[in-house]
Amino acid sequence: MLICVKTNLQFININFKEIMSKPYKLPKVEDLFSAGVHFGHQVRRWNPAMSEYIYDTRRNVHIIDLQKTHAKLEEACDYLYDLASKGEKIIFVGTKRQAKEMLEVEAKRCGALFVSERWLGGIITNFQEVKKNIDRFLMHIRKMESGEYQSYTKKERLLIERKIEKLRKAIGGLVGLHSSPAALFVIDSKREKTAIREAKASGVKVVALVDTNSNPRDVDYVIPGNDDAIKSVALILNAVSDAIEAGYKVFEKDAAKIADEKKQNDSDKAKDEVSLDKVVPVVVTSTESPVASSEAGKRLIERVNKGDVSDLDSAKGIEDTVEDTEKSTSKTDREPVAKKVEKKESSREKKVVEKVSKTKAEEKAKKPVKKATAKVAGKKPEKTPVKKSTKKSNK
Repeated sequence: MLICVKTNLQFININFKEIMSKPYKLPKVEDLFSAGVHFGHQVRRWNPAMSEYIYDTRRNVHIIDLQKTHAKLEEACDYLYDLASKGEKIIFVGTKRQAKEMLEVEAKRCGALFVSERWLGGIITNFQEVKKNIDRFLMHIRKMESGEYQSYTKKERLLIERKIEKLRKAIGGLVGLHSSPAALFVIDSKREKTAIREAKASGVKVVALVDTNSNPRDVDYVIPGNDDAIKSVALILNAVSDAIEAGYKVFEKDAAKIADEKKQNDSDKAKDEVSLDKVVPVVVTSTESPVASSEAGKRLIERVNKGDVSDLDSAKGIEDTVEDTEKSTSKTDREPVAKKVEKKESSREKKVVEKVSKTKAEEKAKKPVKKATAKVAGKKPEKTPVKKSTKKSNK
């Protein structure tokens, strides 16, 4: 983003992208020129789709515009940095003789995956079968390290070692891959056309170093430059691996922060649980319970019914009645509300039983008292007169 600021004497162009410091270093245009990134292929081998990145022709060789190369390299590095900061997997692909060793070293340094011998068809589109080979490779290595193959014969061990070496060349750089990658970084897009086709079919982004003889249409992030010179490839690889390494460092820091926050939250939850276990339940006494307040209200109503309202005109009289109810409660009444209610219900049952027993006793006591009074008076109990029939008998 360029902004022009006018002063009294001249215009000053301010590039805020250059002012803002990045966590990784990008090579300057002079560094690209000294490494020979600007040299393309011969004119007769060019691809017309690369015409926008060609600056001029010298001695029948195309010259690449290094200003555009620098801008595209910065864009590609920003994209790969964002992916790495999110923890996404990136695969370096380069099977050229002059690039494979550097590619392995840089990929291991920045934490990316790599394919340096041959791209196996189906690494992206048929990853399930590739995963079986990765598991088989890890199993052989584990058994070799644990010494399980020591009991095998010399020839059997030799065959197993050859199988391990073959798997290491094919998929040794993909051991950490558990699903489809987020992006590919390709050296020489023309040579690695199989990998680019798979990535395009699966929706995986491709960042590639593209020379003048290659087709840039299948590449998402094009870095126009020389893909044959060792210095050129090393410079571009170093810049890209620095960006990816910085992104993975940011991801590790964020993951560590998240883990610390999770531990802190777990410890806080454990403390809250312990404090809840130690909480003492609140005991409501009878004076504070609804039962006591209802009793005080009943007493006030009784006094009003009796006409004793002389001292109830003020709040003090009401407070005195409440105090009387509180004093009348014994120490045993200062118990939890549940126990108080149980005692009250039991007392009610006892009263009902006593009333029933009293009524039965009174009924029994009444009958013998009447007989005794009749004998003492010397009177016979009066008989009820029988009415004689007035009808004459028909004899």
